[in-house]
Amino acid sequence: SPNKEQTIQAPSPKEGAGGVPAGALRTLVVQQTSLDQPRETWSKKMDFLLSVIGYAVDLGNVWRFPYICYQNGGGAFLLPYMLMAVFGGVPLFYMELALGQFHRSGCISIWKHICPIFKGIGFAICIIALYIAFYYNTIMAWALYYLLASFRPTLPWTTCSNPWNTVNCLRYLSTDSNITWTNMSTSPAEEFYTRQVLQVHLSPGLHQLGSVSWQLALCLLFIFTIVYFSIWKGVKTSGKVVWVTATFPYLVLLVLLVRGATLPGAWRGVVFYLKPDWGKLLSTTVWIDAAAQIFFSLGPGFGVLLAFASYNPFHNNCYKDALLTSSVNCLTSFLSGFVIFTVLGYMAEMRKIGVETVAKDAGPSLLFIIYAEAIANMPAATFFAIIFFLMIIMLGLDSTFAGLEGVITAMLDEFPQLLSRRREWFVLGLVCVCYLGALSTLTYGGAFVVKLFEEYATGPAVITVVFLEVIAVSWFYGTSRFCADVHMMLGFSPGLFWRVCWVAICPIFLLFIIVSFLAFPPEVKLFDYVYPPWTTVLGYCIGVSSFICVPAYMVYHLLTAKGTFKQVRASRGLGEGLSPSSPPPVPLPSPGY
Repeated sequence: SPNKEQTIQAPSPKEGAGGVPAGALRTLVVQQTSLDQPRETWSKKMDFLLSVIGYAVDLGNVWRFPYICYQNGGGAFLLPYMLMAVFGGVPLFYMELALGQFHRSGCISIWKHICPIFKGIGFAICIIALYIAFYYNTIMAWALYYLLASFRPTLPWTTCSNPWNTVNCLRYLSTDSNITWTNMSTSPAEEFYTRQVLQVHLSPGLHQLGSVSWQLALCLLFIFTIVYFSIWKGVKTSGKVVWVTATFPYLVLLVLLVRGATLPGAWRGVVFYLKPDWGKLLSTTVWIDAAAQIFFSLGPGFGVLLAFASYNPFHNNCYKDALLTSSVNCLTSFLSGFVIFTVLGYMAEMRKIGVETVAKDAGPSLLFIIYAEAIANMPAATFFAIIFFLMIIMLGLDSTFAGLEGVITAMLDEFPQLLSRRREWFVLGLVCVCYLGALSTLTYGGAFVVKLFEEYATGPAVITVVFLEVIAVSWFYGTSRFCADVHMMLGFSPGLFWRVCWVAICPIFLLFIIVSFLAFPPEVKLFDYVYPPWTTVLGYCIGVSSFICVPAYMVYHLLTAKGTFKQVRASRGLGEGLSPSSPPPVPLPSPGY
């Protein structure tokens, strides 16, 4: 890299030897020689915004928020949801964007600037991201299977005459007056999902997963191929891909909303979705669900926001970006509720049953069984099926781009000499590891593995990691120092509200979720399979396997740090050559800014 010179003018405190009068300006020439390559940057500001929106708006917005909303009081749930967003989710979102943009580092190397003893947080985040990649992309493989099946003349989940159907299969709509639905009956959409796509009937449970489904293995291979060629060159390529993957879902959501609103019975679903039940607000479960939903929806703590912001210009207004992207995310969740529940109201009308009976399933079943069946019974079913499953794939793709970019940026920043010139090979190796790790989710019992990872491997671990991150930044690095960094970038300091949130409210918000999870562990059940007690132990072990990096690195840091334990503790681990009282460093301009 070329040498850079910075001229700094400052008033001389006293007359020097050369007779320069007091108060005159003196000129210092600071020369910096850097052997590092200039940091890659976004081609356009819109690339960054769409990448962040694409990351935050994912599959959970489409299935989880509507279900959680109606389950916890309908319209009344919006109150705790908004409170948790304002006091918990958005401050964490803003903090991570500011940290990444100021220090221009991934989730591992950033800690040498903040508090080196907490560097294990970065390694834990990378392991959690790998666990997510092991199961999250499998859901897109299911959607790809549905997409390919949608090109047949008749959608295969509309009839009971297929090889995989059982004697209990019944196509039950209001037009089928001569059919009686019983508790033993199953719909053709349910049997297509469970017996043809998942083939879960061939596995008795987690203790015997069975063989790998070659159809799903090929679908996942295609998904990972798209992922690789989208991120192998960095944000220059992924920033272009998200123009499609982040905007197309909104177009489809609007089309489906208009279609859903014109269906008979749509109003029943909307009333059921938003009818306020204020009594629910007295239940702690509602507040726990609101806190967890906004946290996992916005997605701080996965290293992605740090990575994306690190490619921004130093003086980019990340405050405005945080408010804009988090607002878009929350509004998308609210919009998707109308898309889902207008169709559920239609299904209830066609079956002449209550909406609560139709909407009893959360998670992927809501999309792959109920919504798929509703689409199949609409006019122009093939068209709506194709665009719907394309939307599901694209919602998942940009979240996968983001999750893996968080790991890639972290590793490239931590080991630049080894990996910076070998990015394509490193990304190929990472994608191969993710594919091999996902093989267990492609077995006949793979759906059980997906549920186990979703409940235990990522949630509790990442919340604990973010709790430690907030404590490290607010209490060890110091809120005043952090606000000075923000002032240096943006020209203004965060207000009192943000300071109070970072110091007190956000840690309490996260601690509330952690304690609630430990006090009320989820009862995990999928289809007719109730997870045995040993799977709970297994789930906690997987979760702890990532979090263990934090205390392990603390011990390593204390053992390898120079000086006595008292000296290390006194320095507060604030980075290289910084004492607690030293002013924040003034960064030299980066190339191009």
